[in-house]
Amino acid sequence: MSKIRKILRMNSQGRSTRFIAAQIESSRNTVRKYLAVLKKSGFTFEEVNNLNDKELEDLFGKTRENNQPSSRMQSMLRCFPHVDKELKKTGMNRQLLWEAYIKEFPDGYKYTQFCTYYNQWKTRVNPTMHMDHKAGDKLYVDFAGEKMNYTDKETGEVIEVEVFVAILGASQLTYVEAVMSQQKEDFIAACENTLHFIGGVPAAIVPDNLKAAVTKSSRYEPTLNETFEDFADHYGTTILPARAYRPRDKALVEGV
Repeated sequence: MSKIRKILRMNSQGRSTRFIAAQIESSRNTVRKYLAVLKKSGFTFEEVNNLNDKELEDLFGKTRENNQPSSRMQSMLRCFPHVDKELKKTGMNRQLLWEAYIKEFPDGYKYTQFCTYYNQWKTRVNPTMHMDHKAGDKLYVDFAGEKMNYTDKETGEVIEVEVFVAILGASQLTYVEAVMSQQKEDFIAACENTLHFIGGVPAAIVPDNLKAAVTKSSRYEPTLNETFEDFADHYGTTILPARAYRPRDKALVEGV
C-alpha cells in the first residue's frame, strides 16, 4: 500500500508518469492504472491518503501488482555497483559502460534511461546534501585527471600538458588552462590568470591536496605551501584545502 501512496503523492505534486515509474521501479502502465482508478473514484489525493491500508486495498482492488522490479530492471540494477566503481577510473565514461551493458543484455534499457536509473540508484545508495553557494564566496581549483598534448609545428614533437580547471561555486563560471606541470610555479600562475579572467578575488580558494598547494595534508589543519599562502595573502583571500579523499568537497570542479 505504501507504493500506491507514493504514486498518488508524486502525482499530486505534478510529477510525470515517467518520473513516478522510475522512482518506484515499475512500469508506466502500472502507474497509469493506479491514477485511472483514482480519477474514476472521484476522490482527492488527501481523501484517499486518509484511508487505512484495508480501505485503500479495497478501492484499488486487483490493480495492485507485485512490488518486485521486472527481471529487465533487476539485471540493470545488478550492473550499477560495477558501473559506479568503473566510473572512478580515468578515461571511463557512462557511454562506454552502457555499451558494455547493452552488449550483455541486448533487450536492456536505452542510454538515456540507463543514465536516469543510474542517477536515481546513486542517490539512494549514496545520498548527498544540496549545497547553496554564495556569489563570490569560493573558487574551486584542481588539475584534470587526464593529460592533453599538442604538437610542436617546427619539430613535430608531441608535448604533454596538464589541464588546470577553476570554477566559481555560485555562477559556475569556468576557467581552463593548459600548463606544463603541476609544480607550484605553473599552478600559482594559473590561479593568478583565473583571477584576471573572472575579474575579481573570491573570499576563498578551495584546492585539492596538490603538492603545489598543500605540503602536508590533514583532516583538521593541513600545512599550506608557503608560496601559495603568500599568493593568497597578496590578493586578500583565504585557502581552504579540500579534505583528503573527499571529492565532494570540490564536486563542481570534479565534474568539469
